[in-house]
Amino acid sequence: MQTTTIVIILIITGFVILVLNAKAKMKKIPMVEDNDKILTLTDQNFQHQTKNKLVLVDFWASWCGPCRMMAPVLNDVAKELTGNSHIGKVNIEQYQSLAQKFKVRSIPTLILFKDGKEINRFVGVKSKEFLFQQIKKAS
Repeated sequence: MQTTTIVIILIITGFVILVLNAKAKMKKIPMVEDNDKILTLTDQNFQHQTKNKLVLVDFWASWCGPCRMMAPVLNDVAKELTGNSHIGKVNIEQYQSLAQKFKVRSIPTLILFKDGKEINRFVGVKSKEFLFQQIKKAS
């Protein structure tokens, strides 16, 4: 019985160390500046910026490691998009009301809007290829 308890405590301790290590690594991911083509969305401009367009909106926060991982991917997608397709970003720390309105429960959450209406939603880190595929389907 005592040996089993020790083994369980060692397993739990190892797991906690791994989780803390992973969190520390994610916090060290540098912030990447947004590409000029990325729309900065706010409470005031959201409706106008998503109207009559196809916009993939990233709901993110500066403290979120996976959000930081998505930034260079979104920059690459924004650079290559043509026509009426765009990338937008909402900082949920500044615009909590938008996150609440669209029921964003975890980040990064990417919502695809067509003519101002949500048509698809993706949670977590996604590849450039995946995002292009989803945008192409919606066009």
